[in-house]
Amino acid sequence: MAITAEFVIRSPSLPLTDFAASLPSGRFECEHGLCLKRDCDVFVAHVDPDDGVSEADLAALEAVVETSALGRRDGRDVYRLTVELGAVAEAFAPERFTAVEVEPVVVTPEGWYEKKLFESYDELDGIRTRFEDHGISMEIVSVTQDADSTAESPQYGLTDRQYEALTLAISRGYYESPREITTEELAEEMGISQPSMSTLLRRGERQLLSSTLEPHNRLNALSS
Repeated sequence: MAITAEFVIRSPSLPLTDFAASLPSGRFECEHGLCLKRDCDVFVAHVDPDDGVSEADLAALEAVVETSALGRRDGRDVYRLTVELGAVAEAFAPERFTAVEVEPVVVTPEGWYEKKLFESYDELDGIRTRFEDHGISMEIVSVTQDADSTAESPQYGLTDRQYEALTLAISRGYYESPREITTEELAEEMGISQPSMSTLLRRGERQLLSSTLEPHNRLNALSS
């Protein structure tokens, strides 16, 4: 099963967002490259020439430890940047990522807009958990599922466990008024803790809302 997810990650510790804020366009694109060591990553940045950025400007950025100009491509200046990830380095440890980058990351003052291919919904949920564990919020903009796997997996971007939890909750009257069962009782049926059950329900509910309602924070809104 393969899914493609568009999402925005936000944290005061994310590098390069301050640089995006200084640009007249308020955004630039970059591609992840090699991870030289756990606290550094290599990006290939594509900058609009109208933003008036020089190699010296990039080298002066606090998070950038090395930069080199690679020329111009598709009308934009291209630079190779070695960037210190700082407080969020562990969230981007290379062994924790199996997702494939579908499009370049768009860096804006509000955060990073990404589009990635995941093998499963569980992997998508796993990356969100890892981000949250390191103080990075992740907002799902859209999730699309490979047509060949639609029939065998839960809909609306739910993980298998979220689907199971929501289905159980509905069947046991959790969403009736008044409720006919508690999260503690649901957790006991699923063989998990009450906090884990609450987390499954909360994330499942959020995913359903994100998938069925029109997203309000599209890419254009991020840089407005």
